[in-house]
Amino acid sequence: MPEAALPEPVRKRGRYRRRLRSRIIVSFVLLGFCLTALFAFATNWARQRVENQLVEDVMNRNLDASWQSYARSGGADVMAPVQQMRAFLIRPDMPDRLNSLRRDFPEWERLQDGIHNISGEDADGKPFSYKVGVRKTPDAWFFIAYDMSQALRGEQQLKRALFFSVIVFSLLSLVLGWWSASRVMRPVSDLAARLRAYRGGNAHPEPLAPRFPDDEVGQLAEALDDYSSRLTEVVQRDREFNADVSHELRTPLAVIRGATELLLARPGLDEKVLQRLQRIQRAEQQCTDLIGSLLLLSRNERGQGSSNVARVAEQLLESHRAQLGGKPLELELEGERDLVVDAPEAALSVALGNLIGNAVKYSQEGRVLVRVGAGMVEVIDTGPGLSEKDAASLFQRGYRGTHAGYSQGGGIGLSIVSRLCTLYGWQVSIRPGDERGVIATLTFTPG
Repeated sequence: MPEAALPEPVRKRGRYRRRLRSRIIVSFVLLGFCLTALFAFATNWARQRVENQLVEDVMNRNLDASWQSYARSGGADVMAPVQQMRAFLIRPDMPDRLNSLRRDFPEWERLQDGIHNISGEDADGKPFSYKVGVRKTPDAWFFIAYDMSQALRGEQQLKRALFFSVIVFSLLSLVLGWWSASRVMRPVSDLAARLRAYRGGNAHPEPLAPRFPDDEVGQLAEALDDYSSRLTEVVQRDREFNADVSHELRTPLAVIRGATELLLARPGLDEKVLQRLQRIQRAEQQCTDLIGSLLLLSRNERGQGSSNVARVAEQLLESHRAQLGGKPLELELEGERDLVVDAPEAALSVALGNLIGNAVKYSQEGRVLVRVGAGMVEVIDTGPGLSEKDAASLFQRGYRGTHAGYSQGGGIGLSIVSRLCTLYGWQVSIRPGDERGVIATLTFTPG
């Protein structure tokens, strides 16, 4: 079953500190890369489309010119006006040319009328590429060949230039994004640094808005100033209320203490009366300790002093023994007697008293053992145990365990314990016992 302990922070600040800056930089890089890549693709596509249209148009005009030359010469001659193009004429009475065509360009014989792309490797392994224009008549076949090798070399050079352009502009986008992110995030980082530097020591913190321009960051600083002002008022009222309550309660508690001491000083008191007076005295002391601890918690201040853990535990156990009311439960103390912690007895009494009080409340029989060890104290009971739901929620304010039933209590005792542990640097955990019950551990030296 899982161990119930103080909740850990959900997120680590350092891990997410520069996420917004990184988003801005990545956005710039992606924008620059996508725009440059799109421009490169469009440039290459437009070049290919225009080149193909121009070449095919010229080849069609050369086919027409070759046919006209053939017709004018009475079938004796065929000529391509463009120097880069070669014209071929094959008639049935030219078997040598037909055999040469079949030997050198076997695929040309199967071509239909129109413009065709022919590519491959020659006998020497060099790549070649042609555009071949074909026009076939019953009397003759006309071929116009245009060597595309130079155009392909130019295309490869253009692709390399476009590729390096994409890389260069992406790097420029990275630099621009880094610079822009630094400029954009500088006011936000400055605002965050000023907020972190403020520790709440001043009742009237210095306003943030005058230090920032009237833009989005300035509006955020103004909203934070307003929130800080309202929060300061709430905290101030809370502190004043706690101080007033503490002051007003101390007076009647002092009266109760004085009256109890006077009554206890009388000789010949009945045993039952003496027990009741001692119970009133212990309750007054518990109230005084609790008021002092809560006042320190509200101020987030540590009390001064040192406490012997075994002595405080013995006092608490003695107080609970007087309240058992016949319950078959043994309260025992064992372990070290010299463990001293740097905290006032009031704070230790409240923290340890809540753990012992819960153990006594939920254990109907058996024993409650308080074991003082090296830098720690354990409260072991023989109660009904700990459920998974309880283990996950015990230290939440107002939560009452599944075994609480109709018992008195508001579910704030363990919440106070966890707050005291945070204030004094202690650790508290509650886990199921080896056989039954639970084991509550209060550690004074974090391990």
